Amino acid sequence: MPPPANAGRAPGPPDGGWGWVVVFGAFVSIGFAYAFPKGIAIFYKEIQDFFGTSYSEIAWVSSIMLATTYGAGPISSILVNRYGSRPVVIFGGLLCGIGMVSAAFCTSILQLYICVGFITGFGLALNLQPSVIIIGKYFLKRRPIANGLAMAGSPVMLCTLAPLNQFLFDNFGWRGSFLILGAILLNCCVAGALFRPIKAATASVKTPKEEVTKDAMEMNSPTNVPVEIKTEEEGGKDCCEKINQYLDFSLFKHRGFLIYLIGNVLMFLGFFAPIVFLAPYAKHIGIDEYSSAFLLSILAIVDMIARPTTGIVANSKWVRPRIQYFFSFSIAFNGTCHLLCPLASNYMGLVVYSIFFGLAFGMVCAMLFETLMDLVGAARFTSAVGLVTIAECCTILLGPPIGGTLIDTFGDYKYMFIKCGAVMVLAGTFLFIMNYYNYRMLAKEEKERKAKEEDSKSVRTENKGRNNWDKETIQDGPELEPLKEELEGIKKEVNGTNEV
Repeated sequence: MPPPANAGRAPGPPDGGWGWVVVFGAFVSIGFAYAFPKGIAIFYKEIQDFFGTSYSEIAWVSSIMLATTYGAGPISSILVNRYGSRPVVIFGGLLCGIGMVSAAFCTSILQLYICVGFITGFGLALNLQPSVIIIGKYFLKRRPIANGLAMAGSPVMLCTLAPLNQFLFDNFGWRGSFLILGAILLNCCVAGALFRPIKAATASVKTPKEEVTKDAMEMNSPTNVPVEIKTEEEGGKDCCEKINQYLDFSLFKHRGFLIYLIGNVLMFLGFFAPIVFLAPYAKHIGIDEYSSAFLLSILAIVDMIARPTTGIVANSKWVRPRIQYFFSFSIAFNGTCHLLCPLASNYMGLVVYSIFFGLAFGMVCAMLFETLMDLVGAARFTSAVGLVTIAECCTILLGPPIGGTLIDTFGDYKYMFIKCGAVMVLAGTFLFIMNYYNYRMLAKEEKERKAKEEDSKSVRTENKGRNNWDKETIQDGPELEPLKEELEGIKKEVNGTNEV
């Protein structure tokens, strides 16, 4: 009985079915990964008073957490390639819970850096990358929409966490709140359990084929020497070669990837600081605690609507072929909002700022990974995410502390917002110009490739015609008649000699 046509072939993305359950799991996991570092900013002023620290010192808590979340991207990518998304996310959820429960018993700001920053941040890293990667395996045609829906988890969680954290603080203090938040983060384990491996259904099909191939190799090999040599060669690989199996360092030769990497590293220098300091800024100008926390909820509600809407727009036939331009515009728009924020001197002004900031923030986040996958493709996306996040962690780490230093130095928040806005406008402008250059070069390379194909095709046609002409000339050319007669004479002489 012949094997089925698709035997041994990896299935394509289903673009639906269980994929929507996976999107819900990614919604929860990504939501905690992005929203949690911003949501705990509600406690910063009280923790700052408790430990007697400055704005820049307390800002390191979010910075270390965000930097660890992004910097551990390569580790997360390697673990996903080795074990799959499901166990990695479950383990990450456990780490998040352990980190926040431990933070409730901290007695110094340094201990908070370790428990909240490193342990919880690493757990969030094990939630973020696997959730983004598995969506690319379940979706192709509807991938921008799926990414937009999954990324909407961040504003939903932020909208919920901001007032919840203020409520928890008023009733249990920051230590009791950290205990409860640690238990809430264990829901990431439930989200990870939904990440069913997409290749599990084909395991039974591939196994017989692999066994037959192995038996055939053993039958054709008189001894086991080749197998032993292969094992020794594998054992002799150095560390760099083994890492390269999981992280494709050839991406650093990819023009589009380098443009994306440089622009994003610059962008993250001013991406998170405005959110971290929004609620403290509102309290600084005399707005009460719940109204200050509600600004984050307003931002999150608008962000919640902006992300799936951006995904739908990005998936349209007008935007998707040039999605990099749309991404560049979103970054510049985000920076413009920060530049105008110092004009908001009362609560209504901050509400308007939060609305536009939420719209711009949602647009950037909805396309953050979609544009990377558009550049490098789904096959290299896992490695690309890991390499991008490790490069971005430096500016993510420095962004909020630099903003806190500006606040400590000048005693005013406006310089922090101006710095973040200027950096993001610069990053958006850089990406727009370089993406224009990249699109032009891609079109030029495609044109040259087609020209080479046409030239090689015309050369093959010319050579074929020349060979046919030479063949006809040899067969029928009148100039070869004397040679033919001479050959016939020689043939007769030989025949006559043989007869004698």
